[in-house]
Amino acid sequence: MLTKTTVRRLIEKSGAKHVSGDAAEELSKILEKKALEISKKAAALAKYSGRRTVMKKDIKMAAKEFSYP
Repeated sequence: MLTKTTVRRLIEKSGAKHVSGDAAEELSKILEKKALEISKKAAALAKYSGRRTVMKKDIKMAAKEFSYP
């Protein structure tokens, strides 16, 4: 799980002056959920390719399926 501090820094990088703890916690939960979705898809892609190891290309391909660059 991403720490509140890490998520707070991400939000601040986007231009926010102040970030509440609740906002950082909520974004952390959302990001973790999305990361799990991408990871599951990447694991399936690796398995389909006959590998047990998830590779960078699996993550990239899985992320594209969820409309992430």
